[in-house]
Amino acid sequence: MHLVVASTAGFCFGVNNAVKIVFDLAERTEDKIYTLGPIIHNDQVVNKLEEHGITAIDNPEDAEVPAKVVIRAHGVGPGVISEFENKGIQVINATCPYVEKIQRLVYGKHKEGYQIIIIGDKQHPEIIGINGWCGNSALIIDSSEQVGSLPEIKKSICVVAQTTFIREKWEKIIQSLNKRFENVLKFDTICNATDKRQTEAEKISREVDMVLVIGGKNSSNTNKLYEICKDNCPRTFKIQTASDIPPVDIKKIKKIGITAGASTPDWVIKEVIHNMSELDKQDLEMSFADAFESSLVTLTTGQITKGRIIGYNLNEVYVDLGFKSDGIIPMQEFSDDTDFDPEKSLKVGDEVDVFVVRVNDGEGNVMLSKKKVDAVKGWDVLEEAFEAKRPISVKINEQVNGGVIGYSHGVKIFIPASQISDRFIKDLSSYVKQVLQIEIIEMNKQKRKVVGSSRVLIEKNKEFASSEIWDKIEIGKVYKGQVKSLMDFGAFVDIGGVDGLVHLSELSWNKIKHPSEVVKVGDDITVSVLDFDKEKKRISLGYKKQEDNPWVSAIKKYEVGNVIKGKVVRLVPFGAFVEIEQGLDGLVHISQISSVRIGKPGDVLKIGQEIEAKITELDMEAKKISLSIKEVNPIDPVGSKKEEPAAAADEELLTEHKEDMTNTIAENLTSLNDD
Repeated sequence: MHLVVASTAGFCFGVNNAVKIVFDLAERTEDKIYTLGPIIHNDQVVNKLEEHGITAIDNPEDAEVPAKVVIRAHGVGPGVISEFENKGIQVINATCPYVEKIQRLVYGKHKEGYQIIIIGDKQHPEIIGINGWCGNSALIIDSSEQVGSLPEIKKSICVVAQTTFIREKWEKIIQSLNKRFENVLKFDTICNATDKRQTEAEKISREVDMVLVIGGKNSSNTNKLYEICKDNCPRTFKIQTASDIPPVDIKKIKKIGITAGASTPDWVIKEVIHNMSELDKQDLEMSFADAFESSLVTLTTGQITKGRIIGYNLNEVYVDLGFKSDGIIPMQEFSDDTDFDPEKSLKVGDEVDVFVVRVNDGEGNVMLSKKKVDAVKGWDVLEEAFEAKRPISVKINEQVNGGVIGYSHGVKIFIPASQISDRFIKDLSSYVKQVLQIEIIEMNKQKRKVVGSSRVLIEKNKEFASSEIWDKIEIGKVYKGQVKSLMDFGAFVDIGGVDGLVHLSELSWNKIKHPSEVVKVGDDITVSVLDFDKEKKRISLGYKKQEDNPWVSAIKKYEVGNVIKGKVVRLVPFGAFVEIEQGLDGLVHISQISSVRIGKPGDVLKIGQEIEAKITELDMEAKKISLSIKEVNPIDPVGSKKEEPAAAADEELLTEHKEDMTNTIAENLTSLNDD
């Protein structure tokens, strides 16, 4: 007959700590000592404590003063502690650190306005205690079927679990909660020791002919172990001591598995192992503690080893190392990626390489770092890339004085401001959280220094692309480009390794004062080549489209004799320019403003004035529209007498301004095109 003893059987850290506190207290004080409820769910331990004069009570009213009371590993709500203190009884809190963490979490999230949901047995002391930290307002469920009976919850939800809850059931409940409610914040608070214990029990129960689960009849985690093993092995028995071992036919049962709850002392487990071994006439001189220790791996600070993820929450990742305690990776030691999402990236059962930071963090846990392992491996990758001048990807994490810092393969890389682009970049904050392609230009492993450059790659790519552009460029060719910078006189556009200039006059048919009125840096636009000079490496580009030319649409919309409404936009000695629509102006000669002769247009008109006028001439080829206000509604000076000026006088006036008018019209058209 072969015995398979679970390495996780027996006291967990929290229970062991609570029992030790009580026994130590009994040796140090003569005061009456109470425990609030049995210190653990094990009659043998409770009986030993009673022999030392330690009494278990159910509530503060049962205690007599003076005395001390020990709060068991399950913990209690703050109200219970206050009751003892108000009565003058000293409280020694032996609550399991994992349970305390849940209490703090629930207290904080309740204050933030979350509705707390606890997954577990609502009659269990641990759950009752946790509920006390949110004013007993938590909703408590222990199955996915109960999710449907929960009331409507409008505020955000925070979900925690009893430390001994079965993980498979937890995951099903979480899925049901996510389907029914929108804002569910879950914290996987199942104790990693419990998780490991249950996982090992499931594995053993699948491989043996019979299972003995040792623990108190009221122990929650013992009952869950029994439930798990029973599903896989019908011959599963729950026992409290060796005297409860059922009859065993060693001819039929060749392999027996033994596990125990977190409240089971090692001497009870040792007795069961010894009795089972005696059945097969085997000598089991090795103590349970020795057997337990012999099954464990050895860990040292600074060691790199492999582990398996057994659970995680927003703050920590729990790893099974095959050691007597599980490892904990703080989330900030798992990845340098600021966008790292545990829900999307982590999977229970995945194997990870870890660096042992401390074998014991003071609470019995092994502190680990995945980032340190990544960095060790990463140096080899980066050294190879440095030697081969091979580009690598870098995720930028932060802006610092003089540049930015990013990470690649777990190694920190500095990119100076002068090396982040081939152009001067004033504000580097836009690069944070971006992934850049860089080439390593400096590396010193001893000083842990790596310097990268995007500029080197940009210039290499541009040099290659530039030769392609200049070999095939021609006037009229259309390119897709990106706006790189804006100047007062136009916009520079990268058309694939070469920058060309779109002059202000080529950005829009309308008069604009700055390129930002039409485009912005980073815009993807389509441009055409207007002119180029290969020797001087200059390219002139056009952006405005012919179909947007207001003069083209004017052919379809206007004809001689139409009366239009417009706005005076410019006054000159021989007349006034009137905006018919954006980008389309007409000229009202001074003789066509008033029914009487006026000295200058400003006598009756002002900039911005709305007027009505008739189109008297429409020359699309010359881009010229002549207008007459006089033929629609003449505007006369105040107090003037209407008179018909002689034809000769009009002719004289026209002749007088003919040269000035021609020059000004030409200047105005040039201004419209070049401004």
